[in-house]
Amino acid sequence: MSEEILPPHIKYLQQCSSYPHPVESVQLVQTHISFVLLAGNFVYKWKKPVNFGFLDFSTLEKRKYYCQQELVLNRRLCPDLYLDVVTLNREGSQYSLNGGGEVVEYGVKMLRMPEDRMMANIIRAGKLDRVQIDRIIAVLVPFYRRADGSEAISEFGRAASVAVNVLENFAQTEPFIDKGALSRAQFSEIGDYARAFLNDEQRFERRRAMGKIRDCHGDLYSANICLDEPVHVFDCIEFNERFRYSDVAADVAFLAMDLDFHGLEELSAYFIDRFMEESVDPTLVEMLDFYKCYRAMVRGKIGLFTAGDPAVDPTLAARCTEEAARYFVLAHKYAVRTEG
Repeated sequence: MSEEILPPHIKYLQQCSSYPHPVESVQLVQTHISFVLLAGNFVYKWKKPVNFGFLDFSTLEKRKYYCQQELVLNRRLCPDLYLDVVTLNREGSQYSLNGGGEVVEYGVKMLRMPEDRMMANIIRAGKLDRVQIDRIIAVLVPFYRRADGSEAISEFGRAASVAVNVLENFAQTEPFIDKGALSRAQFSEIGDYARAFLNDEQRFERRRAMGKIRDCHGDLYSANICLDEPVHVFDCIEFNERFRYSDVAADVAFLAMDLDFHGLEELSAYFIDRFMEESVDPTLVEMLDFYKCYRAMVRGKIGLFTAGDPAVDPTLAARCTEEAARYFVLAHKYAVRTEG
């Protein structure tokens, strides 16, 4: 869509002069829920005023609250990266960052990470290897060990609780059937597989008994990992606890699925094998395809949500739709694999 669709405050923030620090250029990156502005040595993330049911940023107070949550939760893994919650203020027709006048938006200020060390860029360059995978595992294993695993959080590992997320995802994806990215046959077969898996409640109870339900990251894939020194795993789910309170298997399955998506099946298998060994979790593999399938469906749905945003450029929308179709193919592959 044209530049005119962007909100006035985002247009303001695209100007180098809007920042109190040196900025030579500003790059805008959009997701289905955020405007992200890369400005000099910093990143400013602003939440879109959307309500998808599972996520509600529809009011200024909610956006403020979730910016604060984003800061606290991401400092678990990236205490040096997440700097502050900032305001965008307006006096008359003039905007300012952390200025005077009415607060019109809240955002999160972060240190900018080196682009060449972003995991997604390393994958694109064909340079991801086992050493890098080992570095990620070295961060994740102690994170999950110290993550909260209270009885209240453990409840989210029950089959009925997991089903809430899985079935909601199907309901939100159904309107897109036969519109270019997802066929009815794919949707039906994936749904049948997921429901059959969820009916075996004992699988989920065994994981609960092992203490594997934790306050996890919730969005663990290559777009949220920087293979700098130290490794940064950022941008966890702050907007809905039931997406973050989950089996550790659901978290690591996301990254494994992501590696499969990029044609790195050997590294995906290596990641899971080494993670299970380092975390002493041999039963994780029993849950793997189920959670990989779920994660692929989520990514496909998000791609379609992004493509449908009128503020998103048509080129990006087309790319998101094409990627969504690939995610649905991958989800179907996991669903129809013969169970061992």
